[in-house]
Amino acid sequence: MEWREFAEQMARLARDLLAQDSLQATLDEIAASAVRLVEGCDAAGILAVRKGRAVTLAACGSAVQECDRLQGELGEGPCFDLARHKDGERVYRIADLSRPRPAWQRFAEAARPLGIGSMTGLLLYTDNDDFGALNLYARRPGAFGKDVETAGWLLASHAAVALADARTIDQLEHAMETRHAIGEAMGILMERHGLSADEAFSVLRRISQHHNIKLRDVAQRVRTEPANPA
Repeated sequence: MEWREFAEQMARLARDLLAQDSLQATLDEIAASAVRLVEGCDAAGILAVRKGRAVTLAACGSAVQECDRLQGELGEGPCFDLARHKDGERVYRIADLSRPRPAWQRFAEAARPLGIGSMTGLLLYTDNDDFGALNLYARRPGAFGKDVETAGWLLASHAAVALADARTIDQLEHAMETRHAIGEAMGILMERHGLSADEAFSVLRRISQHHNIKLRDVAQRVRTEPANPA
């Protein structure tokens, strides 16, 4: 693919990512776009590490989730190490899974039966956030050369900006939904028990703290469960 054509595709990708209607849709589109736009890429996914555990945030291709599971189970692998910021690297690559780095030997042996010949991981980050690793998989060894790595890096940079924007919108929408749920629950308690707004909120907060349940979940229970009979 010529770089001019690729640049045009990157511009379209930026618009497509910003047009997604949720954080998960943005993650899914990034993985699908990697397969579509990066030459030689047969599958792609986004992996994050949460409390030492590998979490697949998005997958395009049948081997992605199993590959992520193996890395988390073994505690090694290019994408797993990248997502947890080991060594401060931003790109990891296994050009040929039959000849991996010694540190990834167990993972490579387990991953080869999945039909993976080579793979590249690229950190998804902005100045303020790290989102995990965008992982590219190919069936044949040596699929990801320097040009392809550069193309993947450009895609990852676009993706990180879109994720930052999507997460901000998702957090705002979640906060609005939470406030709405709590407001409705307070109104129900005020009507049922003749409480003031402050008293109703104190009831919700007390239940949340006593049972170690999020305030939003307490509010949801009040909204959905019938009043206790007199």
